[in-house]
Amino acid sequence: MKSISFYRNKFIEYLNSQIVVKEPQSLYEPIVYILNLGGKRLRPVSVLMTAELFDCPYEKALDAALAIEIFHNFSLVHDDIMDEAPVRRGETTVHEKWNLNTGILSGDAMLIQAYQLFENYEGETFRELAKLFSKTAIKVCEGQQYDVDFEEQEEVSLEEYLKMIEYKTAVLVGAAMEMGAIVAGADKKSKEQIYQYGCLLGLAFQLQDDYLDIFGEYQSFGKQIGGDIIENKKTFLYLTALEKSSEAEAQQLRHLYSVNPKDAEQKIESVRNIFINAGVPEEIRKKIKKITNQAFEVLEKMEISEDKKSIFKEFGEKLMNREN
Repeated sequence: MKSISFYRNKFIEYLNSQIVVKEPQSLYEPIVYILNLGGKRLRPVSVLMTAELFDCPYEKALDAALAIEIFHNFSLVHDDIMDEAPVRRGETTVHEKWNLNTGILSGDAMLIQAYQLFENYEGETFRELAKLFSKTAIKVCEGQQYDVDFEEQEEVSLEEYLKMIEYKTAVLVGAAMEMGAIVAGADKKSKEQIYQYGCLLGLAFQLQDDYLDIFGEYQSFGKQIGGDIIENKKTFLYLTALEKSSEAEAQQLRHLYSVNPKDAEQKIESVRNIFINAGVPEEIRKKIKKITNQAFEVLEKMEISEDKKSIFKEFGEKLMNREN
């Protein structure tokens, strides 16, 4: 197996060769734009790495990797529209740079492009990939709906929140790894194990995202710091703060999440201070470490060489300790 950076670079080369502006330009320019904004390429790299984990050349998995990355970015385009987000990866979001209708239509085209890429696989491989992709795509939509519902729902439990991020984020990482295994022709048990490993990493990844949204640096994070607070999102940090805070601070936190003041920075700072006083940063770091270690336990049970396990463990550790 190669390094993580090798797979990332090879994927970007393939993306740039396949995703180009064509007519009508107004449909395809936003697609090229969002796909070239960068990002960690977590999902496509997972596809390529997993293919080689099961002794399949990564080249055979490039179309599956591109499909998962296009779908992921499609979901971001529509997510940004729903959240009215101005910034994605440090740049203007698609609907802000163009307009709302363009964001919707270009996003729809991306979803279709993702499905088309599976047509490059034959027979049973195509069937398995398409079936997994459809199941995953509907779960992502369900997760997004839970996320929207939680904004209006007065009480949300930590269990409900973890289920939401499992559907919205984690299953796509799990599916990416299983797709690599499908392309490689891995056995059923291995596919199930690598899916479980990917889902756990995806959960830890999203919790790290929640942490960075409040405690990260804009230059590194590439998104508006405090965006979850501005949108009154009931994240792991908010829900943990309600449990750990004094009655007075919990009441203040609920109030802050019921208003949208003109001075957003003051609201962000007030909420951040409540989180710190409640020990929330430490709690979420502990949860991220616990879930990542659960992923490593799954990895240890897999019948693969220690060298390959170490590469996947390094991958998980980098996600757990990332700053963007």
